[in-house]
Amino acid sequence: MFGIQGRLTFLFVVIVTLVLAISGTYAQYSLSHELEVGNQRLRQGVLTRLQTSLPSALWDLDKAKVDNIVAAEMLPPELVAIRVYDTSVGLFSGKLRREDGSVASLENDSQVAGVPVVADLAYRDAGAAGNAPKPVIVGRVVVNFSRAQMDATLAAEVRRKVIEVLLLDLILVAALALSLRIVFEPLKQLRDGLHDLATRGSDEVGELPDNRRDELGDVIRGFNAIQRRVKAIIARTREAEDEARRAAAATARALDDLQRTQESLLQAERLASLGGLVAGVAHEINTPVGIALTSASVLMEATEKVHQAVADGAIRKSDILRYLETAEESTKLIMNNAYRAAHLIHSFKQIAVDQVSEARRRFELREYIGEVVSSLQPKLKKTHLSVEIDCPPEIVLDSYPGALAQVITNLTLNCVEHAFDAETEGRININVRPDGDWIQMQVVDNGKGIAPDMLDKVFDPFVTTRRGQGGTGLGLNIVFNLIAKQFAGSITVSSVLGQGASFVLRIPRVTPQEHGAQGGEPRAGAGAHA
Repeated sequence: MFGIQGRLTFLFVVIVTLVLAISGTYAQYSLSHELEVGNQRLRQGVLTRLQTSLPSALWDLDKAKVDNIVAAEMLPPELVAIRVYDTSVGLFSGKLRREDGSVASLENDSQVAGVPVVADLAYRDAGAAGNAPKPVIVGRVVVNFSRAQMDATLAAEVRRKVIEVLLLDLILVAALALSLRIVFEPLKQLRDGLHDLATRGSDEVGELPDNRRDELGDVIRGFNAIQRRVKAIIARTREAEDEARRAAAATARALDDLQRTQESLLQAERLASLGGLVAGVAHEINTPVGIALTSASVLMEATEKVHQAVADGAIRKSDILRYLETAEESTKLIMNNAYRAAHLIHSFKQIAVDQVSEARRRFELREYIGEVVSSLQPKLKKTHLSVEIDCPPEIVLDSYPGALAQVITNLTLNCVEHAFDAETEGRININVRPDGDWIQMQVVDNGKGIAPDMLDKVFDPFVTTRRGQGGTGLGLNIVFNLIAKQFAGSITVSSVLGQGASFVLRIPRVTPQEHGAQGGEPRAGAGAHA
């Protein structure tokens, strides 16, 4: 691609060439018109003179006079041949121009080059008396005109114009090259200086010489000033970059410390959660175990009495009936309370194993949600809240039950801690609906609701309304991370003050392997809520 200098030169050459071409075309047209008019006048003149002078000589059959008249008219080079015909004898006289320009007599009526023009020769007898004489056609004359001279003149003019245009273009190119060099040489220096300033170290680029005293000198001096300023800016930028790198390193170290601290806090929350769960379950198991132990003691005492009566031989039917009644009642109490304790231990064992091992397995969702809620009964029985589960029995998940238990636990206890006051009655609903390869779980309460200014921040870490009252602000953040990272799902929240809150979870029935691999990261358990 041409540079600016080449484009300017090309533009000027094109403009000059077009102007000269238009001017030459107009001059050529004018010359052609003039030559055409001159040729037409020549034709008219030759024919007029021949029509005037030849009729009398042809009437007298004076061949010598006719030859002289014809020879005199052959002087212009445009005439190729003149042939004079008599009405009775045919070709009477003729002259032909040879290729060398000489004129010779034409002896026969052969083919002649050029454009023929034919005119009749009329003779008037001037000596006749009376009325004007009637003209008599005595013959005709054929004049052959050549356009070669006119074409040669036009061709020579074209050649002259072309040579003139080429010479002017060459002169213009040379003049423009010299004049534009005065402007573009300093611009090239500026270009090279800018390129060096952009691609090399600023300290290695020298300033351009500014000894010119014209407008370009002012531009160069301005460039040098900008270059000095750019060098100063680059130096300050390097200092700022060094400072930014040091600050980034310090920030990275602080972030690592923060992450380790957060992991430690999450681990502590998880262990504290399991400890709280153990204490609650132990307290719940204490009652049925105590009743079973008391019933066993009563049964053992009654058995000893019957055994002693049998040994003494003083056993009576009433003693046996009373013993059977006591045994039946004690057995029922022992079985019922043992079953209750076994159920609590089974639920606690499954939840605890899931949370500790974080193993993946297939499980029936409705039954598992029931086990999670049962493990929360030590906490729920101290409140006036009821938890209702609405889940179809046929939903089976291939996922991580421990993580799901933490999600349900955190959401449920979040409602217990934040949605209701201590003595307020309320309801928490866990609703599950299948959606193709996904399930949608809704945890909704009819409590206080979430303030609008908190609604967009409930999933952020360390955001809580119970700061200093046991709330860490990690519960919902852990729920969000588990749903997004481990289950590859989503969670949304909506709430209206005074009308409760609704958390909607969407998770796949089969957790993708690449997301389940993230399940080993530390996370809080039952006691970690916002």
